[in-house]
Amino acid sequence: MLQIKQLHAGYEDLNVLKGIDLELKPGSVSVLMGPNGAGKSTLLRAIFNLASITGGEIVYRGQDIVGLATHNLIELGIAYVPQGKINFSTLTVQENLLIGAYHLQDKKAMATNLETVLNVFPQLQDRLASRSYVLSGGQQQMVAMARALMNLPDLLLLDEPSLGLAPGLVKETFAHIRHLNQEFSVTVLIVEHNIKSVLAIADFGYIMAAGRIIAAGDTQNLRQSDALRQVFVGELE
Repeated sequence: MLQIKQLHAGYEDLNVLKGIDLELKPGSVSVLMGPNGAGKSTLLRAIFNLASITGGEIVYRGQDIVGLATHNLIELGIAYVPQGKINFSTLTVQENLLIGAYHLQDKKAMATNLETVLNVFPQLQDRLASRSYVLSGGQQQMVAMARALMNLPDLLLLDEPSLGLAPGLVKETFAHIRHLNQEFSVTVLIVEHNIKSVLAIADFGYIMAAGRIIAAGDTQNLRQSDALRQVFVGELE
């Protein structure tokens, strides 16, 4: 579905990614792991044309998408959820969700997509009229993911979805991600620091350091790798 070859990218004069090679298989859940500053978030941003690409290729379903505007990427079926509280706080939950389908001209299609998304996140059904700022951290994360799904994407990019959440909500959030993947065959690429939880739902993993991928493989084998243990000492126990 997505092939990245020798990707170099960064910001202005700062080259963050230094020859990244990565491939996502359709219907898979993959995770990017590594210390702070490794380039994980920059890789997601580069895929979504939010970082400056200075070399390499990003091919999605056979099409080179380097340089495509974000609205074109959305139309191709790619959705991106950045880290942090990125909802519109003064808008209602329903208004936040409908923004995710802003490019659809057909109101019937928007209503159909909204119904589909609420079937995935039934907890939001009773909060549609609530302002975003009154929601809990877990509910706000659900709104952010639900809004990204309003376009019914084929590829979902998630940056630190468990950031700032209580342990119980972390488990619930990852359960939602796996449900999205299995129910709708959405391919998912996650940047995540909560290694133990994300490895429980991911099929493949990539370990990054200093802008490069230093190890990769299926999560069952990667869990036993020296590279993972060296980067995340004590976090896999």
